[in-house]
Amino acid sequence: MKFNNFDKTQSYKKLKKLAGKYSKFSLAEKLDVVRVRGCSAPLAAGLTYNWAAKKAGDDLIVLLRELAVEQELLEKYKALAQGELMNTGEKRMVLHHLLRGQLGLPVAEKGRDLRKFYAGEMERVGAFAEAVHSGGIGGSGGKKFTTAVQIGIGGSDLGPRALSLALENWARTEGKQKMRAAFISNVDPDDASAVLASCNLDETLFILVSKSGTTQETLANETFVRNKLAQAGLKPEQHIIAVTSQTSPLAGNPQYLDSFYIDDYIGGRYSATSAVGGVILSLSFGADVFREVLEGAAETDKAALEGEIQNNAALLDALLGVWERNFLGYPVTAILPYSQALLRFPAHLQQLDMESNGKHVNRSGKRVNYPTGPVIFGEPGTNGQHSFYQLLHQGTDIIPLQFIGFKESQARDDVELEGSNSETKLKANLAAQITAFARGQKDSNSNKEFEGERPSSLIYGERLTPRALGALLAHFENKVMFQGFVWNLNSFDQEGVQLGKLLTRKALSGDSGDSALDEYCKLLGVKS
Repeated sequence: MKFNNFDKTQSYKKLKKLAGKYSKFSLAEKLDVVRVRGCSAPLAAGLTYNWAAKKAGDDLIVLLRELAVEQELLEKYKALAQGELMNTGEKRMVLHHLLRGQLGLPVAEKGRDLRKFYAGEMERVGAFAEAVHSGGIGGSGGKKFTTAVQIGIGGSDLGPRALSLALENWARTEGKQKMRAAFISNVDPDDASAVLASCNLDETLFILVSKSGTTQETLANETFVRNKLAQAGLKPEQHIIAVTSQTSPLAGNPQYLDSFYIDDYIGGRYSATSAVGGVILSLSFGADVFREVLEGAAETDKAALEGEIQNNAALLDALLGVWERNFLGYPVTAILPYSQALLRFPAHLQQLDMESNGKHVNRSGKRVNYPTGPVIFGEPGTNGQHSFYQLLHQGTDIIPLQFIGFKESQARDDVELEGSNSETKLKANLAAQITAFARGQKDSNSNKEFEGERPSSLIYGERLTPRALGALLAHFENKVMFQGFVWNLNSFDQEGVQLGKLLTRKALSGDSGDSALDEYCKLLGVKS
C-alpha cells in the first residue's frame, strides 16, 4: 500500500477540474422523484443512506470511484482490521472493529488472540450484569443496585452516554429497562454533586472508566464519589468497578469491586462498543441488548468492505464529504437527527470526527496543503429548526447537512392534533426541511427569499433499535476512517489535547514560568 497526500493524486487534479463545472449544478432543478428513489445505498440493520439532495452527478461518482481505488481505501481498511500498525503516532494497531467481530485473519499479540480477549471481556461483563440484576451482587448496605453511574470523560463518556440515552425510551417501551443510568464527566464539582443528589447511594454502582488509570478529571470525580459514599456509612470498594487496561494502577486493585479490561488498541472515541460502553449498557438494559448493538455494528463493518461505492454507504458518505470539504469549500457539517433519542449523538460524532481528522500534518508528520476534517455540530429536529436553522437557510455560508430519521418513534403513545399525530408531524418536518434546503424559494421580498442549493444527505430506517443504533455508530466511525485515509492522516491519535493538559499541571503548580498563564490563574482564583 502507498500512503500519498491527497493533492499528489491524479484523482485530486480531476476533481478540482470538475468542481469548476459544478457552479452550474442546480439541486432545485435536479431533485425529482427519480433522483430521490435512485440515489440510495444500503447501510445495514435496515438503514439506508440517501444522497439525492447532494451536489453529485454521475460524473462525480465516476471520479470518486477512481479516488477510492487510487488511495486504496478498502485495502487500508482491510489492513487496519487485520492488525497492521495504523496509528503511526503511537505505533499501535487500531482494533475497534475487532470488538464486534473478525474481518479476515485472526489478530494476535504475543500469542494472544485479541478477538477472543475482547469477546471474553464481554462475557465477563454479561455475567457481572446478570449477578447485579439478580441481587447476587449488591451494595455494602445490603440493598440491590438500582442505579449505575459512569465516571469518565471524553470517549469514556460521550459515546456511552449517547448510546445509553438513545436506548432509554426503547427499553422502557419494550420492558428491557434493568437499571437507571447516569453519567459524571466534568471536573466541575457541580456535575458530580447534581448527579449524586439524584441517587440513593446505597443502591448505586459506580463505573470508573480510565484506560490509563491516571485521567485527572476522572480521578478527581472518583475521590468526590468515594468521600460521599464514606460519609453515608458505605464501603466505597463495594460500590465502584473499574474499566481500564491491564497495565493501569486500577487493574486488579482491591479498592474496586471488579475490573474489566480494554487495551491501547481501542481509542477512546472508538471505545463505545468495548467494555467502556458495554458495562453501562449491559447494566442498564441487559447484556442481550448490548449484543444487539454489537451485531448492528458488525453488520455495518462488513458492508463497508463492499467494492462498489454506490453500494457502500460509509465509503460514499466519506467521499461525498471530501468533495464538499476540499472542492466545494464547505468547512462545517451539521448532524441533524430527527429523533429525540439521539439527543447526544451529535456530541459524540463531534469528538469522533474532529479529534480524529482535525489534523494539519500527515501520517509522517509533514504538513498537508489542503483542508482536512470539518467542524461538526448538531441538535435534534425539530428543536434545531427553532434555533440555528435560520443561518442554515439564509446565512452567507453553505453548510452541508446530515439528516437522520425513522419511520416509527420508539414510544408507542402519541397524540393527534390538526389531523395528524406527533410522529407524523416529525417526519413531515424532516421531509420539508430536506426539500426546502435544496429548492429554496423565490420572493419579491428579499427577506423572505431562500437561495436553496444547500446539500444534505439522509440516513433513515424503520425504528431506532439497538441493532440500528450499532449500525449507525459504526457507519460514522467508518466514514471518518475512510476520510482519514483519503487525506493521508493518522486518525487514531489526539496530540491536540496534550498541550492544554501540560499547561494545566503547570498552572496548578502555582509558578508555571509563564507570566500570562499565572495572571489568568489569578483572575480565576486558581489556588495551588
